[in-house]
Amino acid sequence: GTATRDGVVGRNERFLAVANAPSAHSASRGGFRSGRGTLRQNRWPASERFGTSVVGDMASSNKPMEIGTVGALTLSVASSVSIVIVNKYLISTLGYRYVTFLTALHMLVTVGALRVAARSGWLEPKSIDRGALLRFSILNGVSIGFLNLSLGFNSVGFYQMTKLAIIPCTVAIQTIFYAKQFSARVKGWLCVLLGGVAVATVTDLELNTIGSVMSICAVVTTCVSQIWTNTMQKTYGVSSTQLLHAASPYMALTLGFISVPLDGFLVGGSPLYYEYSAPVVFVAALTCAIAVAVNFSTFLVIGKCDAVTYQVLGHLKTMLVLMFGFVALNNPVAGKNILGIAIALAGMVAYGVAENADKKAAEQKGGGSVLPVTGNAGANGGAK
Repeated sequence: GTATRDGVVGRNERFLAVANAPSAHSASRGGFRSGRGTLRQNRWPASERFGTSVVGDMASSNKPMEIGTVGALTLSVASSVSIVIVNKYLISTLGYRYVTFLTALHMLVTVGALRVAARSGWLEPKSIDRGALLRFSILNGVSIGFLNLSLGFNSVGFYQMTKLAIIPCTVAIQTIFYAKQFSARVKGWLCVLLGGVAVATVTDLELNTIGSVMSICAVVTTCVSQIWTNTMQKTYGVSSTQLLHAASPYMALTLGFISVPLDGFLVGGSPLYYEYSAPVVFVAALTCAIAVAVNFSTFLVIGKCDAVTYQVLGHLKTMLVLMFGFVALNNPVAGKNILGIAIALAGMVAYGVAENADKKAAEQKGGGSVLPVTGNAGANGGAK
């Protein structure tokens, strides 16, 4: 195990830190420092945000949307799980821990890839209000920073609970600011899902004031940035790729600005003076290539759904990564892990069925919009 405040973190908890570390549109972030500034434990990040209901969209009568949604979901899950595995090797085996800086590189490569696509005629750029793009990009970068700080100041178990808190917070924000209604059965199955994930992943719940504040800030900024991704596509009439093309330069600049001081605080040293070996460069370049697929799929998927449903998809990725650790890496498995995975998967399927039923009912009443967009959302890129 790796040394922590409590002594030792087992292989399961370390591997879970990969699947549940700070997440945004790019593929990796992480924290390594305690409140006193001492290197305590290694935790690895993965990318997971935004998504849609597999059951709900597969049941749709619009066949082109079915194919597009299923393809986006498949790409999102496959690329996210793949980058978790590669990141784990880069950070745990090769010892490269400047993951916020790596996230900035991921977004920079995405900027380049989208520019090439635009010049090749595969993408038609569309103008979006610069002020809204700046707010959107800065909020995403800030959310990554808070997630990293939450992971750095809290135990693994408390950080898992922080991730679980994103769904109820998103439900509350959408209900209050966007007039989105969630039925009792949807809320009930979300509770079942979160309970299963908690049983499978949460260990200790060590609390501290600074860590709690960082977690609250991380949850709120993450929820709002997810919702804004959806509202901006609807408000400005752009595709997911057009939004990513427009926002990615600002996102890369924001991440580049915060990555060096943040990684220096959490890890020590600087990524600018790190002695890069050939294996580190090769694996880091591989993560950048995968990150393009991660970024593309997350923006593609968010255009077809809402933030709550993608969080459900994110927990599915967590379960897949956990099962990968059991099967491929021979990580020790406990009865509560199997029970939690089973409960979570059952909750995901039931949530998909319930959400699809609610969507059909809303369409029959003439109100089939997944996420209502208000005038304020259009002016500011999200809720006020």
